[in-house]
Amino acid sequence: MIPVVRIGIDDELAARLAARTAQLTAAGAGTAAARAAWRSARVEKAGIRDHLVRMAPGVQRCMYCGDSLGTDIDHFEPIREFPGGTFTWPNHLLACSFCNSNAKRDLFPRDAAGSPLLIDPTRDDPAEHLRLVLRTGVYRPLTRKGTESIRVFGLNRADLTRGREVAFATRAAVLCKADDFLVAGRAEEAGRYLRALAEEPHASVLHEMLRASLLPGAVEVLGPDVMAALGNRTLIEVLRPGAAQPPGPAQPPGPAQPPEPAQPPERTGPAAPAPRAP
Repeated sequence: MIPVVRIGIDDELAARLAARTAQLTAAGAGTAAARAAWRSARVEKAGIRDHLVRMAPGVQRCMYCGDSLGTDIDHFEPIREFPGGTFTWPNHLLACSFCNSNAKRDLFPRDAAGSPLLIDPTRDDPAEHLRLVLRTGVYRPLTRKGTESIRVFGLNRADLTRGREVAFATRAAVLCKADDFLVAGRAEEAGRYLRALAEEPHASVLHEMLRASLLPGAVEVLGPDVMAALGNRTLIEVLRPGAAQPPGPAQPPGPAQPPEPAQPPERTGPAAPAPRAP
């Protein structure tokens, strides 16, 4: 799971959602009425989905597991819990059918004060609640919210942990190859490799690699070749335009653009370049 920046919606959709919410409020609608209204809201759902797809990581990936195709509009706070939030834009997230219908369903744990104990990636920084172990693909909880999110969304189910484990190996290989291309002055080819990373499932793996590269012991976690690649400032600029900073809600990974051809890039950063075995 990675941070997702919520975009604004257009005026027409905002007006439609506000009108639907006003109708539910005026009628004092409960769960059944709110669900019936949602089922009939074809135009509103199409507009919500369009905006969520534009926000989603990778190619329309689920905002919870980051692996499967985001097929469902999830009400973060379920309709059963909050009928009045059925048409509230900040309450909508894009989810796969497993995370939405098989895992989360109407589950919505709260603490004693009534605050949600699930991570909302548009409001929370998942890195404050979850730590991804790159070599195993397993999430470890850092907080109670992390524990409940792992449980409710099934974030450590076998297919996801294996997928993240494999993704770590493939991202390491792609980063090293892109670094080789940049050093050889083949910027267009490097850009093509790095753009592909932005569209792969399990965006959390690259996110964690960038975060880990700035921490003590990074060489042991990532290996010397990956650290050499992430010391290439041109590569980092392509991955995260602006600066090589650790991931955070204000700087989500976006589609990478190929760098302009330039002199062989200067390498700086957490580790000096290491020679690679042939």
